[in-house]
Amino acid sequence: MDLSRFQNPEFSRGASAFKEVLWWVVRSMLFAPWCPLPSALKCIALRSFGAKVGRGVVIRSRVNITFPWRVEIGDHVWIGDEVSILSLAPVRIGRSVCLSQRAFLCTGSHDFRSRAFDLVVKPIEIGEGSWIAAGVFIGPGVRIGNNTLCAAGSVVVRDAGPDSIVAGNPALPIDRS
Repeated sequence: MDLSRFQNPEFSRGASAFKEVLWWVVRSMLFAPWCPLPSALKCIALRSFGAKVGRGVVIRSRVNITFPWRVEIGDHVWIGDEVSILSLAPVRIGRSVCLSQRAFLCTGSHDFRSRAFDLVVKPIEIGEGSWIAAGVFIGPGVRIGNNTLCAAGSVVVRDAGPDSIVAGNPALPIDRS
């Protein structure tokens, strides 16, 4: 790879530079502090920047959402401390989902085989009733089925079917018993 060749001209940030800078300011005031601020304020801020946010959403401290205009959050979702959502592509989180502490939803990567290290972005979808446990990495393009558990510390780089448990690096299905 030759990083001097990186161009990335086809990627759209999805909003004006002004809107993005304004989001950085709001994010630093409401989302970055270690002290807990009311989730209702955070939900209002996300909605004002184009996110679709359901009812009863709880957002803890130090949550990092890159582009809220690409995020959809269902009703009664819990987002734990220090969760990161790199929303270079759409991120859809179903209702009654728990994203535990330090989970990382990552919609972007790079093509290592490309000399120009091309950016690759793909959406992420988390099905309703799922639990993304502490420290889980969800990679670009991954779909998590309804009522699925991604066990703590797992690296999920492939789709996980509904009503399943995945664990490990890379995450693999495990027996529910």
